[in-house]
Amino acid sequence: MIINNDNIASLAWQKMDNLIPAIIQDAATGAILMQGYMNQEALSATITSGKATFYSRSKQRLWMKGESSGYTLDVQQVLTDCDQDSLLVSVKPNGPTCHLGTESCFSEQKLTQQNFISYLERYIGERKNDPVDESYTARLLSRGTTKVAQKVGEEGVEVALAAVAETKEDLLGECADLFYHTLVLLQDKEVNLSEVMAVLQKRHSK
Repeated sequence: MIINNDNIASLAWQKMDNLIPAIIQDAATGAILMQGYMNQEALSATITSGKATFYSRSKQRLWMKGESSGYTLDVQQVLTDCDQDSLLVSVKPNGPTCHLGTESCFSEQKLTQQNFISYLERYIGERKNDPVDESYTARLLSRGTTKVAQKVGEEGVEVALAAVAETKEDLLGECADLFYHTLVLLQDKEVNLSEVMAVLQKRHSK
């Protein structure tokens, strides 16, 4: 069930003394970022503000994630499970989530290969402002749309040639190059990968 301010009271608050565990998940990559606890006030603040807010059992007060560091969590959706006694909060993180400086409190988890491409998209976005002499991505983006588009075209041709005349290893490498440079082009045009996926989903549903 999708949670909003109208149905907060229907959750099973009585099971854990008015606290419900909240699992925080990266909306783009699917990675689990952290787990905290929310009471009704914290959940209402989360939904109303759009920033993940928890109840601190040690400090006995509400706290918004990132209130000190600035690394807030922009809430995309809040769901409850079938027993209505736990929450899954989908977020867009604005920096590392863990207080140790890692992206996730579960730093050893491995992203699925499918979700890694969303991580790569974010990584490319972070590299665009790097010094051009230190980052190939920044250097490519600094050359403008025409050059980036040209690079995608070149990689597309190389994929086709590898498929026809080269080894599987060559084909894999060329496909990786094409995917990467396509993500760079999307970054240049300020297009999110999710927008492309939405088109694919729409076509698939027809």
